[in-house]
Amino acid sequence: MTYQVINPLTGNQETEFDKTTDEQVEQALQRGHQYYVEQALQRGHQYYVDQRQVGFVTRAKQLAMIADSFRQNVELLAKMAASNMGKLYQEGLGEANAAANIAQYYADNGPQALVDKPYTYLDNQKAVLRYESTGIVLAVEPWNFPYTQVMRVFAPNFLLGNPVILKHSHLVAGCADLFQELVWATDVDRGAFQNLFIDSQQVGKMIADMRVQGVALTGSANAGSAVAAEAGKAMTKSTLELGGNDAFVVLSDADVGQAVKDGATSRLRNAGQVCTSAKRFIVHQDVADQFIDGMVQEFESRYPGSPLDQSTTLAPLASKDAQMHLQRQVDLAVEDGAKVLVDGGAIESEPGNFFKPVLLKMTPSNSMYDEEFFGPVGQIYVVKDDEEAVALANLSQFGLAGAVYSQSPKHARTVANQMETGQIFINQPSNGYPQLPFGGIKNSGYGREMSDLALYEFANQKMIALG
Repeated sequence: MTYQVINPLTGNQETEFDKTTDEQVEQALQRGHQYYVEQALQRGHQYYVDQRQVGFVTRAKQLAMIADSFRQNVELLAKMAASNMGKLYQEGLGEANAAANIAQYYADNGPQALVDKPYTYLDNQKAVLRYESTGIVLAVEPWNFPYTQVMRVFAPNFLLGNPVILKHSHLVAGCADLFQELVWATDVDRGAFQNLFIDSQQVGKMIADMRVQGVALTGSANAGSAVAAEAGKAMTKSTLELGGNDAFVVLSDADVGQAVKDGATSRLRNAGQVCTSAKRFIVHQDVADQFIDGMVQEFESRYPGSPLDQSTTLAPLASKDAQMHLQRQVDLAVEDGAKVLVDGGAIESEPGNFFKPVLLKMTPSNSMYDEEFFGPVGQIYVVKDDEEAVALANLSQFGLAGAVYSQSPKHARTVANQMETGQIFINQPSNGYPQLPFGGIKNSGYGREMSDLALYEFANQKMIALG
């Protein structure tokens, strides 16, 4: 069995990688565990690598070198993402720099966030909370952001002292291999990060291994449920960042022009393959016609082409399966009463996985209402007041992110406070920033990536009471 990388533009195979054998998995576990707890030899001299005894500042310096390694190779990273999953070259450059920025954020801010925290108890007796590493973290990551999704898990855990083993999507096997290459190019022990080409059965066995003390997954709700079940059986800590059906709420006093521009950008970036993109546009009836006219123009202005051509405004979808699944979802929504405002869909007459943008006007009674459309498909819902907007926004199995638009900060905040989701952005599209916690509720998962909170997810928060 091999990991085959198919170019989404041409439909041709780019490259392939041999599947990791069970023996190689064991070797990786041994290497990661040795990095965590034992002494080793490197470059002719002995040094200690019990990561619980290595200072955070030491690893912060190494993490800064990793950030530099990524910055120096942004063009290579962008080209690899274009050939593996069809990401626009300019978006690939942005993601490569974003991955470097995540590493740099933890290099600059992580040590201070991990300083011992004092407590008092009883009659002013003292205690201290100490943050320590726990062991190998297994990262199961998706194809849509092949670098930043991995760096979100790797950077905070590397700083903490947890080795990370990556199981990436087969669609971006080249990106996974390149990520490992750039980490290993720095002065970092190879046990700190390893990429394996493994299957779901091997993932289950690794989760059950005592050397693995955490598993972080980004993916579908079904994948999250399966991994959480395996982790639960093994009593292994897990974090899940799953799907979204994010509400983009446009209130009666919104700057509609800005909402249109941001909404289209959010929905169509990365060819619409973003968990936190605006999926449900919930618009007050007083501004609905203006918003719809603007969105129609925006959706009709996007044309597919080569990801490496800077004039291209819409890349192909990552896979043929994704293209066909999205078309079936659109067909079912239309059959169940959705009104087509912009008619697009799968372009089957050409090679590759092109999908022209589709804009639908829907009601929550549609059978596809709470299904995640992972591609350039927008849904517009018109509501009569704020109460209906909030109720509709919360009528979802998901709760990952969302946005509220109003020229009154107080008005926007009042609505945002009532929305059931992990992240809300006011007068701006949702996005990921190293400084801000990232994660969801309900079927969008649990746990947080980014910010200081990511440092604590797989940490032993050890309390030491002083007598």
